[in-house]
Amino acid sequence: MKTILVTGAAGFIGAHVSRRLLQEGYDVVGVDNLNDYYNVSLKKDRLKFLEHKNFMFKKCSITDEHAIMNVFHEYQPTVVIHLAAQPGVRYSLENPHAYINSNVVGFVNILEACRHHGIEQLIYASSSSVYGANTKQPFSVHDNVDHPVSLYAATKKANELMAHTYSHLYNLPTTGLRFFTVYGPWGRPDMAPFLFTEAILNGEPIDVYNKGNMKRDFTYIDDIVESISKLLHKIPEPNEHWSGNNPDPGTSYVPYKVFNIGNNNPIKLTDFIQAIEQKLGMTAKKNFLPLQSGDVVETYADVEDLINEIDFKPQTSLKDGVSKFIDWYLTYTNKD
Repeated sequence: MKTILVTGAAGFIGAHVSRRLLQEGYDVVGVDNLNDYYNVSLKKDRLKFLEHKNFMFKKCSITDEHAIMNVFHEYQPTVVIHLAAQPGVRYSLENPHAYINSNVVGFVNILEACRHHGIEQLIYASSSSVYGANTKQPFSVHDNVDHPVSLYAATKKANELMAHTYSHLYNLPTTGLRFFTVYGPWGRPDMAPFLFTEAILNGEPIDVYNKGNMKRDFTYIDDIVESISKLLHKIPEPNEHWSGNNPDPGTSYVPYKVFNIGNNNPIKLTDFIQAIEQKLGMTAKKNFLPLQSGDVVETYADVEDLINEIDFKPQTSLKDGVSKFIDWYLTYTNKD
């Protein structure tokens, strides 16, 4: 059975993916630096549910070139799922260097380790934020994405460009995943579901940006995990019909592909808040604010390529997803 290396294994998506891989019988090597961008205890608690005879954890940073090379050398993974990154759009306005260090320097360290260790496939996290100023809906992987509106988005676009370069130079198969507003149990405390739920329960106001006139393609974590599990068996191949005269951004003449992973169903921010209110049986106090710098008004994933590739479409309803998240939140925070 293959050994799979998961970076960001103590993170929200990384922990869920690692647990699924362990359930499927893989040996999993988890890498995370356990930084304090948000509460470290939450990351450590995620690691607790990964305790398994086939799970090995290495605390190190992807920005440490030698440490990453040593992990690859020691465990000889065959597949890498790279989920470690500095997340968050708004924080990129405050601390841009954190994004360059983690998302650019860290990513090239992963690419170099992959090329020197004969990795069969690199699956890595991109983001819906790469669509930036695009207004054509839904967002398609075949659309040009050269107008980011945040540094975070720019680093994720840079990841896709760097991955393509390594696919070209070293024939490294790379699969980029553009995640759309992922939520669910064990989610990050700096994201809307956690922030809103916590504030409502404490009787505190929630910040509603763009006065609520926003839509997000909220995607439940289980649908993300299912997509990654299926894509493990779909190593990208060159597109024989690709042409430099009319270049397709979503595929290439080398083993490189990009997929959207989203629910294909934009939800109004006010409807998302209402779903939380209904589950909690409480009404939120709302602080309506203008659109934040770096934010976009709407995200909407075209998932046709994903369906064609793995015969799966994210499908968890907002009601079910919010309900499961809040059930977890109440239990985890001992508020049930």
